[in-house]
Amino acid sequence: MLVAGVLDRFVTVGQLGLIDANGKQHKFGTDDAEPSVTIRLHDPALHWKMALSPRTAVGEAYMDGTLTVEDGTIVDFFEVIGRNLKNLERDDAISRASAWFRRNITRPIQQNNPVEQAQRNVAHHYDLSDDLFDLFLDEDRQYSCAYFTNNNNSLDQAQRDKKRHIAAKLMLEPGMKVLDIGSGWGGMGLYLAQIADVEVVGVTLSKEQHQVSNERAAALGLSDRVQFHLKDYREIEGTFDRIVSVGMFEHVGARHYLEYFRKVRELMHDRSVMLLHSIGRFSEPGNTNAWLRKYIFPGGYSPAMSEVFHNIERSGLIASDVEILKTHYAETLKHWHRRFNANRDKVRELYDERFCRMWEFYLLGCESVFRHDDQMVFQIQLTKTREATPETRDYMLDWERANA
Repeated sequence: MLVAGVLDRFVTVGQLGLIDANGKQHKFGTDDAEPSVTIRLHDPALHWKMALSPRTAVGEAYMDGTLTVEDGTIVDFFEVIGRNLKNLERDDAISRASAWFRRNITRPIQQNNPVEQAQRNVAHHYDLSDDLFDLFLDEDRQYSCAYFTNNNNSLDQAQRDKKRHIAAKLMLEPGMKVLDIGSGWGGMGLYLAQIADVEVVGVTLSKEQHQVSNERAAALGLSDRVQFHLKDYREIEGTFDRIVSVGMFEHVGARHYLEYFRKVRELMHDRSVMLLHSIGRFSEPGNTNAWLRKYIFPGGYSPAMSEVFHNIERSGLIASDVEILKTHYAETLKHWHRRFNANRDKVRELYDERFCRMWEFYLLGCESVFRHDDQMVFQIQLTKTREATPETRDYMLDWERANA
């Protein structure tokens, strides 16, 4: 069986058992090692599909029920896979040629993201049933990496801490005008308005998020100071004292990074400060997982830091502060999966079992790469002039302590 040869080279930590579509049992890895899991294939076509295109084939098979977990759990499966991801790294001529082709030929096509395409990509994910997100997110619907000052903290606490951590880097003062690029369901903008008495303009391409965020502002009596618009960031005009963008840069598209940073610079005056919070990768530029791009985030991409800084430099902006959150997103995703699993029956009522398996595969797969592979989250503070921020970071800690 073709896939057996691939798995034999791949699994060196833990143990993966496989029962193929003919009922034959295989074992890969170390006997009696942990973590351990056994899966069963129900379709003979998976024998070659998983060998030729494992990332897509495994996800689709799990969604369709043609790959099931026989012994252990799907969590165990991802733990085995995650701990062996390093074995996918190969340094041979074929791998280098393949990487060059993906980086220079396929990626530019995948990352083309004009306004119309950006709207379609956002709708694919964020305009799903409004009830779905309440079933696994925190009370404020923060759909981005939380900030765990302690891994024993609840998800709600960690998301509150994330908002406070970001606000500390913005150096807010009453009456300032703030732009929130990719404002989601409004949680960040509403928090900033409440904690610092600022005016907020938020923009999103999701019709569902736009409606909910304005309803929330009205319910809190903040409509006079917080307004959300259904608009692309490239359509914004004017200048702002502060700009924040959380979990949106992943949808910009690598071909548009320079356009993004130049637009941000255009929206700033000399004393303005921006805080960019985004998923990134520790490794060199690459491609988005094919299954994730097809089913979850079309057009999505986690940039390498070299791609980000190259375009910041070209735009004329200054990176005045940088912070890397290494495993905070893995912890966030663990909480999301627990909540999703606890509400699985309700999700099934909204969609069906195939959707449940797709969403579970998404949450667990992403946790695995944030915990074991090259994915991380970065926060970059940007200014137009070096005088816009203090020389030390003490002000950040002081603000967080004062607003704990």
